[in-house]
Amino acid sequence: PILYGIQDIQELNSLFTSIAYNSGNEFSLDELSQTSGVAKNTIKKYITYLEAAFLIKIVYRVDFSAKKFKRANFFKVYLTNPSLRSALFSPIKKNDNAIGNMVETAIYSQWQHVENIPLYYARWKNGEVDIVCINNEQKPQWIVEIKWTNRYAENPKELVNVRKFCHQNNLKEASVTSIDIEEVVKSDNVKFKFKPASLYCYAVGRALLLKKI
Repeated sequence: PILYGIQDIQELNSLFTSIAYNSGNEFSLDELSQTSGVAKNTIKKYITYLEAAFLIKIVYRVDFSAKKFKRANFFKVYLTNPSLRSALFSPIKKNDNAIGNMVETAIYSQWQHVENIPLYYARWKNGEVDIVCINNEQKPQWIVEIKWTNRYAENPKELVNVRKFCHQNNLKEASVTSIDIEEVVKSDNVKFKFKPASLYCYAVGRALLLKKI
């Protein structure tokens, strides 16, 4: 930490603990500064250090048309490994409130091992998509919606936000995770490819090891 000009290690640990507990949530420098009482520039320094230390991963936001914001006021923070949360606090069960964010964290922890695939999340007034891959032309190439439920595989019409984002950006398909359902369903001109979250993590990890992505 000293190499990054960080003097107050206790303050740094406090921020990391807060981020770890809320891995997968959206943050802003203003919000973190107000809740912690630490200056924004210092918060930014802490976040830069934590990411350089491979403890967290920052994911930035795009809008409904997959355009980047000129000022990255909002961003999501993920632990680089979901096990860190259990190590710091306590293990969680499959029906706990935090399990959705931990599944999201686990999937991002697989993707973070590749640097040449820029990943974002999309959020607009009434909707969100969890993973958006932007190509060199600054257009969405593919998307993933991370769910820890079989509900949407059984009723894909409820994936309103994903479908709207696909229509807006001329995407023909979207990947959606589930608990244990694997199938392909077409709804309103969008092909939803459902895959269990565990198998999705495995598939991404394996493909990266085999250098097929």
